[in-house]
Amino acid sequence: MKALFLDRDGTIIFDKHYLSDPAGVELIPGVAAALARAQALGFRLFLFTNQSGIARGLYTLDDVHRCNRRMEELLGLPPPIFADICIATEGPDEPAVYRKPSPRFILESLARHALDPQQCWMVGDREGDIDAGHNAGIRAAAVCTGKHDAAGWAALDRPGLPVFPSLVEFVAGLT
Repeated sequence: MKALFLDRDGTIIFDKHYLSDPAGVELIPGVAAALARAQALGFRLFLFTNQSGIARGLYTLDDVHRCNRRMEELLGLPPPIFADICIATEGPDEPAVYRKPSPRFILESLARHALDPQQCWMVGDREGDIDAGHNAGIRAAAVCTGKHDAAGWAALDRPGLPVFPSLVEFVAGLT
């Protein structure tokens, strides 16, 4: 079994910085078709999102669920789109249980879903996303639709890290 672990904000939807209103959910162009292609290639999809706005008191877990439901509506793929969803509610100053770069969600999912780590990827727009994948022993890829553009990723000096303009181009290269 192979899988994609996907960050939400800056990877699937535009990062609106502490998004709490489903009306603000906006898909990155081409992502719905890319996820459909990934599923057609046999990849199971997992959503892995840090939501520190909950710990900061800026919004609630219910707000995140409503935004996720809106994202799934916009994706328009047959449910369930995601085999599992991890919403890490910890703030950056709290002990990380699931908050990326913790690999815990990925490791639990690998075991629970009998996934082959050699056929799994973590895809995201931030260093924590990449580190979560590497910390779990799976491959990681960066996209330029969120925090970092190509120059930003290059400046971080991460040798061997594959960087793609968006999730669309990443998925286009999958087999």
